Amino acid sequence: MDHLTTLDAGFLKAEDADPRVSLAIGGLAVIEGPPPGQDELISVFAQRIRGCPRFGQRLRLHPLDLGAPEWVDDPSFDIERHVRRAALPHPGGERELFRLIADVMARRLDRDRPLWEVWVIEGLADDRWAMLTKLHHCMADGVAATHILAGLCDDGVNSMARAPRKITKERPVQRKPLLRGLAEASATVTAGIARAVQGAGEIAAGLVIPSASALNGPLSDQRRYSGARVAMVDVELIASTFDVTVNDVALAAITESYRNIMMERGLKPVRGSLRTLVPVSVRSANAAGETDNRVSLMLPNLPVDEENPVERLRTVHDRLGRAKSSGQRQAGNVFVALTNRIPFALSAWTVGLLMRLPQRGVVTVATNVPGPRRPLRIMGRQVTGLYPVPPLAMDLRTGVAMLSYAGDLFFGILTDYGVAADVDQLARGIEAAITRLVAISKRRRNPPTRGPLSLVV
Repeated sequence: MDHLTTLDAGFLKAEDADPRVSLAIGGLAVIEGPPPGQDELISVFAQRIRGCPRFGQRLRLHPLDLGAPEWVDDPSFDIERHVRRAALPHPGGERELFRLIADVMARRLDRDRPLWEVWVIEGLADDRWAMLTKLHHCMADGVAATHILAGLCDDGVNSMARAPRKITKERPVQRKPLLRGLAEASATVTAGIARAVQGAGEIAAGLVIPSASALNGPLSDQRRYSGARVAMVDVELIASTFDVTVNDVALAAITESYRNIMMERGLKPVRGSLRTLVPVSVRSANAAGETDNRVSLMLPNLPVDEENPVERLRTVHDRLGRAKSSGQRQAGNVFVALTNRIPFALSAWTVGLLMRLPQRGVVTVATNVPGPRRPLRIMGRQVTGLYPVPPLAMDLRTGVAMLSYAGDLFFGILTDYGVAADVDQLARGIEAAITRLVAISKRRRNPPTRGPLSLVV
């Protein structure tokens, strides 16, 4: 039997702690039309889900959490319960599409059945349709969910192939004396433990110390959703100009958009206003298709107090660098490893208690997942856009997910219904921030040339 890890089961506990929480993650594919018929779609998907046994399995729980939940085959599995259809009202634009996505994602998945749904959405303008893949977070993290979605496409997981790695000539290994090698290994282990302890302290402080923000708090049972899309070449131009990472650029754009929202609400964006949970994948390359969660976390403070966009970008880069080197990621790994080695009943009780404690230190979540480089096709129809959908829990009223796909970077923003009345403003703010940084980057690379001096009499 396949048991849930403590991390996987933690997403169930987060749902149990708050009846208004749905811990499902999603992927929204916008596809060239017309949509396939239901019978044809069911037949094709019934074949493709065979590659992932989890599609036909449900959870079996133990009373009083005396054992870890198990994935077991569902004897009454019926794929037609999981592949659903909906139609958008006229005019079938992004606003209507995103409203439907928010409503679907707010509903919990039925734990008595396999924890997934596929929604085929008709009526999208310009002869298009959409497909929402919805999975419970206990089933997969963002990387695994992307592979599951790719498995439903025509090329399968082959579409996830990355660019070929550069082959470098291996240098001969310099053998060290035994005592010197042992001493260096011991020093490395000691330094690693010290970093993990430091990181654990920073994570604990980040969760306990209240943030100076009104963007976190109790959730309602309704959501809002929107999406943004920017060209990856623009993001890479910014990253190379300022010697930062693609993730730094994306987080800086998110920071600017949050800053604008705060200022329009009359809130002063001060340091500590946007402590952000940034999941970090610890999944090895050969485990990309495993259906489980393999993530750690960092809790950087995004600099909404910084007015200058370039300084904001550099500050994001510096703070993420410090978070990486401080041991926060290692602390998360150690915590998960330890909880998996103690009796499940004790770890489940502890995690359940922690989930019920009020959380005011973290304001939002921002997760970045690498997606397919090549365009996907579903039953011969090309996927023109691929938006991620993050979950909300633990008093986090806003969440942003990022997914790279076929030359673009897509942002999916999910918010509680009451906290961001115009979630589209947050999405458009991200696009505007990228546009501004692109313009600055081009000026840095191509400064204006001065003509010959002339004397004015």
